[in-house]
Amino acid sequence: MYKNFSEISASLKNSQPIRVVVASAQDAAVLQAIQGMYHHGFAQAILVGDSNKIEAIMDQLEFDIPIDIIHEKDARNAALISAELVSSGKADILMKGLINSSDFLKAILDHKSGLRTQHLLSHLATFEIPGFSKLAFYTDGGMNLFPDLKDKIEITVNGIEAMHSIGIENPNVAVLTANEVINPKMPATVDAASLVEMNQDGKLPRCRMEGPIALDVALSPDAAVHKGIQSEISGNVDLFIVPNIEAGNMIGKSLMYYAGAKMAGVILGAACPIVMTSRAENAEGKINSIALASLIKKN
Repeated sequence: MYKNFSEISASLKNSQPIRVVVASAQDAAVLQAIQGMYHHGFAQAILVGDSNKIEAIMDQLEFDIPIDIIHEKDARNAALISAELVSSGKADILMKGLINSSDFLKAILDHKSGLRTQHLLSHLATFEIPGFSKLAFYTDGGMNLFPDLKDKIEITVNGIEAMHSIGIENPNVAVLTANEVINPKMPATVDAASLVEMNQDGKLPRCRMEGPIALDVALSPDAAVHKGIQSEISGNVDLFIVPNIEAGNMIGKSLMYYAGAKMAGVILGAACPIVMTSRAENAEGKINSIALASLIKKN
C-alpha cells in the first residue's frame, strides 16, 4: 500500500514513461505540471491547443523539455483530437487543460473519440493526509450528482478495480452513510446494505466491504467499540464509497483545507484514466493526479 504520492512517483521511474496528451494545453499550471512530471521521470506529453499561447507560456516558465505540440485553437476540436490520440494508441492518458469541463466530457463520450465504454464515468479522489499511514481513496465526489443503486454499483466496481490496478488485491471498502442502521427514510443506508449483500454473493470484484457505516466507525476502532459495532475494516479502510457528490465534495475539501491533505483525482470508466483536476488545483496536485493515472494505466 502506498503511504504517499512520492512513493507512487518513485514506483513509476524505472518503467516505460506514460504518454499524456493534454487537451487545450494553454494553461500555466498544467504546463508546470507537465514539466514537473517529465523531471520526475515517469511521463511524457503531447500538447494540443493554441500553439502561440502554449509557446508564450512555455517561454515564461523557461520550459526546458522536448515536447510535441499540435496546433488547434478550438477547444472542442482540441479535446476530440486528444481523445483520438489515445484511442489510436499514440497516447495513454488524457488530461484536461484550459477547456470547459462539459466540453471536455462531451469529447470523451463522443463515439468518434473511441474512449466511451459501457461503464459509467466516475471520479476517484486520493488523499495524502498528515498523520495517516496510507493514502485514502474516496468515490464519487466529483462526477455523479445523486447516484441511484445502479449507478453506485458501477461507481463501486470502478473504484475496486482501480484498487486492484494499484496493487491492493483485496481492498477494505466502507460504504459511507450517516449511521449504521438501515432506514428506508435514508435511502443511502438501503443502498449500502444492497451493495454489501451483492459483495457477499460474489457479484462485485474482490474486496472486504462493510456498510452502512458512518465515517467515525470507518476511521476509528475506538468509535466502533464505543458504538458496539463489530468491524473488520475499522481504522484500515482503503476505499470509501460516499452517498452523493455533496458528501464527497465536502469530505474532500475538509481534508484539504482543515487537515492540509494533498489530493489527486482521476476519472474512471473510460477506455483510459482521465486527469480532470479543479482549476484551483496547483501544479503539485496535477502532477500527483498524473502519477495516479499512470499507475492505474500501467497495471
